Amino acid sequence: MGEANGGAAGMRTALYESHMGLGGRMVPFAGWEMPVQYAGILAEANAVRSKGGIFDVSHMGRIYVSGAQATELMEWIQTGRIGNLRIGRARYSLICDEAGGIMDDTVSYRLEEDRYLLICNASNRPAVVEWLERWRRERYSQTTLEDVTTDTVMIAVQGPDAASLVDGMSGDSPSSLRFFASMEAAVLGRSAFVGRTGYTGEDGFEIVSDARDGADLWKALHEGGMAPCGLGARDVLRLEAGLPLHGSDIDLTTTPLEAGLGRFVRLGKEFAGSEALRRQKEEGVERSLVGLFSEGRSIPRHDYSILSEGKSVGRITSGSYSPTLDRNIAMGYVQTRLSEEGQSLQIDIRGRPTGAMVTSLPFYKRK
Repeated sequence: MGEANGGAAGMRTALYESHMGLGGRMVPFAGWEMPVQYAGILAEANAVRSKGGIFDVSHMGRIYVSGAQATELMEWIQTGRIGNLRIGRARYSLICDEAGGIMDDTVSYRLEEDRYLLICNASNRPAVVEWLERWRRERYSQTTLEDVTTDTVMIAVQGPDAASLVDGMSGDSPSSLRFFASMEAAVLGRSAFVGRTGYTGEDGFEIVSDARDGADLWKALHEGGMAPCGLGARDVLRLEAGLPLHGSDIDLTTTPLEAGLGRFVRLGKEFAGSEALRRQKEEGVERSLVGLFSEGRSIPRHDYSILSEGKSVGRITSGSYSPTLDRNIAMGYVQTRLSEEGQSLQIDIRGRPTGAMVTSLPFYKRK
């Protein structure tokens, strides 16, 4: 594709020059050079909530899984049901190791009876590919894996105006899709894969196209009124929507049951980690991920201690000022006995205990 430079600065997506031309501030992220912001994090977050924005998410893994045993392999590595997905539909699920720890959270699209597109997080792509390859070799040899991450771009178009804009660029009416559905469509007259999914809490689409078409697609979306947005705004928006970030809120040391993601786990089927999770379900979890409203002006940050009666009872995993709610919000793990909505706690912000209250997730939900 010609996007990777292989040097210390990391790989570059096919949209790197587009970001530079729009004044994007580039930072290293998961082995890639990515824009953290353009006009500013709060301005970009507000743009997505009010009209729309575009995000380069080409760094995320895109892996095709196909063949006679593709469904069996996908069922084994995922906590959710995959075999009952209808063609053209997608499902959020988790990949766990044998101990029940979360290796990654993913979206799986069923494209054909025996063909899937698996979207994984950028930093976890090598581990996910290795995990897939391990089980392909050991159990599901009639499966083919094709990693197209560096041959394609993926652009997230998110916000209230996303559907009308994408419809105007395609003769295939992507707005007819239900949420978590997909289609092959002509966008700007070129072949693309369009999924009605996202990571902001807003309506929108994720468009996968050939890397050579990426810059033209990005330019058209921008000129159509979508604000270019970076990783900073994406993090604020996903936190407002109560969506976990792997590496912060979930990882191999946490399980789906601790993270409040039990609805994405089907304990009635066999998968890697199912035995460990069934055992944890029976025994109960000692800690739980909760949402927190924090008092005052100081923002709770990752790894700040959560207190009850002056004693540490947990840690913040994500925290930010919410421009949509105009208050400070956070997620973190606390002892399960303290996880009820309305529970009063404190957060140790640089040595100063600050009042906080447990609240239900998500913090924000679009109307």
